[in-house]
Amino acid sequence: MTWLFYALLTVATWGLYGVYLHSGQMAMGDPINGRYKAFLLVGVAYFIIAVLAPLAVLKINGADFSFPAKGVWLSLFAGALGAVGAFGILLAFGAKGTPTVVMAIVFACAPIVNAIAATLMHPPKGGWGGIAWQFWAGIVLAAVGGCLVSYYKPAPAPKTAKAVPAASAPAAPGLR
Repeated sequence: MTWLFYALLTVATWGLYGVYLHSGQMAMGDPINGRYKAFLLVGVAYFIIAVLAPLAVLKINGADFSFPAKGVWLSLFAGALGAVGAFGILLAFGAKGTPTVVMAIVFACAPIVNAIAATLMHPPKGGWGGIAWQFWAGIVLAAVGGCLVSYYKPAPAPKTAKAVPAASAPAAPGLR
């Protein structure tokens, strides 16, 4: 069951990714380039976590650092897909998409794409005809769920005006 812990860790971190990326973009205080500044720092975090940490683990494990060409290219392609997807999220925010809607669409549709791509890359026993109806029902439910979350997202709280301090009136004579 260790795999379940790691899967739930990913759910939590990826579930928080969009809202924090959007918050970071807004906190940059630069409506034109804030999203790119935020994404640059996402890249720095990726470098630390996805480059330096595996290098340390490989070194500690005494790995031989030989990489077969097929593994290199497939892994680089996977990394490029992830980076383009993350950049797409950022561009969606820049085009006025809200984290609630953008991330609901991404996380509802990405499993559908994954299921179809994995099925194409690794055909099931018995071919497409051997796929249980529950698989297709799950795909439909994922799509419907994404639509429902996007369409019925909670409305943001109304923005409140900042209180402006009232000008102090001079004290009446004798009240000092």
